[in-house]
Amino acid sequence: MKLTVVGSSGSFPSPGSACSSYLVEADGFRLLLDMGNGALGELQRHVGLYDLDAIFLSHLHADHCIDMCAYFVVRYYRFDGGRPAAVPVYGPEGTEQRLTTAHADTPSDHAMSEVFDFHTLKSGSFEIGPFSVRTEKLRHPVDTFGIRVEHGGRTLTYSGDTGTCEALAELAEGSDLFLCEASFVHGKEDIPDLHLNGREAGEYAARAGAGRLVLTHIPPWTDADRNLADAREVYDGPVDLAVPGAVYEI
Repeated sequence: MKLTVVGSSGSFPSPGSACSSYLVEADGFRLLLDMGNGALGELQRHVGLYDLDAIFLSHLHADHCIDMCAYFVVRYYRFDGGRPAAVPVYGPEGTEQRLTTAHADTPSDHAMSEVFDFHTLKSGSFEIGPFSVRTEKLRHPVDTFGIRVEHGGRTLTYSGDTGTCEALAELAEGSDLFLCEASFVHGKEDIPDLHLNGREAGEYAARAGAGRLVLTHIPPWTDADRNLADAREVYDGPVDLAVPGAVYEI
């Protein structure tokens, strides 16, 4: 598998990064994990507009899904070549309605489903193209799912947004790469069921026996280097900050 960081900023874009979006590729299949603010522009640096094979939306906060409204325009109104076939979109219950409301001016109530083939996420295992995936509902103010992606004996786990929970530890178990949010700073913010800090991300990586930890979803107002140092205090493996354009061969 190849993982490309499209955007990694948490909550809102930074001057140097779009919000959460990560491209996973294997056997010519392209799966996008989230499409937050600014991600569609950055995505075009790595893949053609019509070359995505599936999209996973961890939850329906704007910093993880709002550029789907722009992507609707790209697919629905394409003139040259005609409208493309609907691309599979895996998201929490109500994804179609949320995107329709956010766009606010679709030609009809079902226009989104003409270009997106919506699938409602639940905790469980299934296939997306060549990938074997497992999703688990995690802890956040809205329905949120982490995802474990397996291919060719290798494993990537993406936390989405979550507070501390046992399901995250189980999902990340034995992952070769653990892409984990670290929005908060240890000893500063302490809001349950919302986000993790760098130390907590490191603790989950250590507990899971992950091969590599990549910290993501760090807001512009958070000290990323502090979170990196906190993670390294409790996890002995390699730790990186997710930066746009970074590529990991898994």
